[in-house]
Amino acid sequence: MKRTSLAGDSCPVARALDVFGDWWSLLIIRDASLGRRRFGEFQASLGLAKNILATRLRTLVERGILKTVPASDGSAYQEYLLTPKGRGAFPILVALRQWSEAFDDHPEEIATILVDRDKGKPVKKLALYSQDGRVLGAADTALKPRPAAKRARRLAST
Repeated sequence: MKRTSLAGDSCPVARALDVFGDWWSLLIIRDASLGRRRFGEFQASLGLAKNILATRLRTLVERGILKTVPASDGSAYQEYLLTPKGRGAFPILVALRQWSEAFDDHPEEIATILVDRDKGKPVKKLALYSQDGRVLGAADTALKPRPAAKRARRLAST
């Protein structure tokens, strides 16, 4: 079944989902964030069929999330590294993790906690802040058209 592309959607959430694609892609990004670099490392961690993993890795490279580099040990293999665009997904992974820690039916089964590497202390929960520093919830926010989008709609309607 072929997926419908959301790349041209006006919603930024839909556009982001178009880039990441599916849960396997986010788990590959998670593993790359943890330092996995080789095809075999991803496969051992995820237990994913080779053909599916190869497709997901190729797509993540095509979308600029990962890049391939020669193997660091000088072998004929290639390694996958996160690009700046891929490293930009880290807060998404943290948000998903923290949501699961808060709402999972069995949080005691979660094997790890996210800590500050230097201090060894758990990281604070992600929060959304206003320009003046207030913590915002969904009820405190609204969507507004971008000024350029307003002009484009006005021009299109004339």
